[in-house]
Amino acid sequence: MRVISLVPSLTETLVECGVEVVGRTRFCIHPEEVVRNIAVVGGTKSVNWDRCRQLKPDLVVMDREENTLPMAESCPFAWHATHITSVGSVGDDLETLADKLQNYKLKRLAAEWQCLAAIPNLDFTGWDNLPGLIQSMGSIQNFTQVKYMIWQDPWMTISRSTFVGSVLIKTGLGQLLPDYSKPYPELTSVGLPEADTCYLFSSEPFPFVRHIEGLESKGFNGALVDGEFFSWFGIRSYRMLRNYVEKYR
Repeated sequence: MRVISLVPSLTETLVECGVEVVGRTRFCIHPEEVVRNIAVVGGTKSVNWDRCRQLKPDLVVMDREENTLPMAESCPFAWHATHITSVGSVGDDLETLADKLQNYKLKRLAAEWQCLAAIPNLDFTGWDNLPGLIQSMGSIQNFTQVKYMIWQDPWMTISRSTFVGSVLIKTGLGQLLPDYSKPYPELTSVGLPEADTCYLFSSEPFPFVRHIEGLESKGFNGALVDGEFFSWFGIRSYRMLRNYVEKYR
């Protein structure tokens, strides 16, 4: 089955499971040695359907968190959209996709995600064991809350109801997450940074890696963390999260 994937995490997952991926977004960067030979058809928020037509896909794979409703509504091909919002939902969504693609390796990965989701959440064991740590900034002390930052101008964070939030809960930081009503709330810059908050700046989608010195000079305490660990909900985050959980449980 010829597949176009518009979800970076799923592109890598499908490739590693042996699915014939013939089209991808420009953000689908893993595995590098394979995707460099797969045609780019757009981004996660826009796509060139004429270019897709040349690839003669049997199925277009999307995700409701990654892609837009207008993309799905305008898709001229058969399509399937996952809706992955937590560690607990990955397995079921991948199982449904595996059945549609008739792919045993993807079905096995779905079962492995279900087993990982069933493992009790870790207890927070201290800032020295911060998951996904790339680089500390400022001081990491005994903070009363954690904010995982995904964007700047406007400042945006995540809530417990997102996949990233569920990873934080699984790794023991859930009790420190504010209880927002929106999945991706905007924060006012007034009053930032807050002294009682550990800020986790994700390496993606915003390139915080280029701004760490400036953020630290403004008084932000926390760390730069691996966005792929927290948000690539396919085979990549499974491996990293499984290894972390096995190490600290």
